Amino acid sequence: MNYWEFKNSFLNQVCINIHQINAKFPRLDKNNLSRWVRQGKLIKLRNAFYSFPEYINASGSQMYIANRIYTPSYVSLHTALSYYGIIPEGVIIITSVTSLKTAEYENGFGTFSYKTIQPKLIFGYQPKPFLSDMTFLLAEPEKAILDLLYIYPFYNSPQEIEELRLDRHIISESVNQVKLVEYAARFNNKALTKRVRILMEEYRIC
Repeated sequence: MNYWEFKNSFLNQVCINIHQINAKFPRLDKNNLSRWVRQGKLIKLRNAFYSFPEYINASGSQMYIANRIYTPSYVSLHTALSYYGIIPEGVIIITSVTSLKTAEYENGFGTFSYKTIQPKLIFGYQPKPFLSDMTFLLAEPEKAILDLLYIYPFYNSPQEIEELRLDRHIISESVNQVKLVEYAARFNNKALTKRVRILMEEYRIC
């Protein structure tokens, strides 16, 4: 079995793990994987996860990979807000939330950061299309804001919230006040509710 046979078997899956590889090629010498990574034919995403360099510039590939290499998780925080244009500038780190422990991975696709929240707070995300028949999980705008204020509690004053530099026009159009308040109530956190109220007043979400 050579690299081209391996590539043709897995290329359309974008992200593969060692269990899939072993199921397809049980006799594969694992040294081949290390050699292909060194040769740039394969990208190691984290232990036991791989992708192909053909997808580095594919739109949405980072978020799709973020979902796959650490589950359960969904893309949120700064990355989701940037996706919606609420944070005008692009972000370097792909940020997600998870019910697992905090983690971070760096590979050829970028830096992937995972922040922990309680399992009951894993909600408020939707599948977004990727390539022709795949999806990745992305926080809704309201949930991305709440995840951010929950995980970073120092955004607790008008001055601190102003430092977020959110786009006032886009946030007023894309964030639903009713949903934001309803989702905030599910956190059952008075301090978070206060921070949400400050943000709503500062950015005139109504």
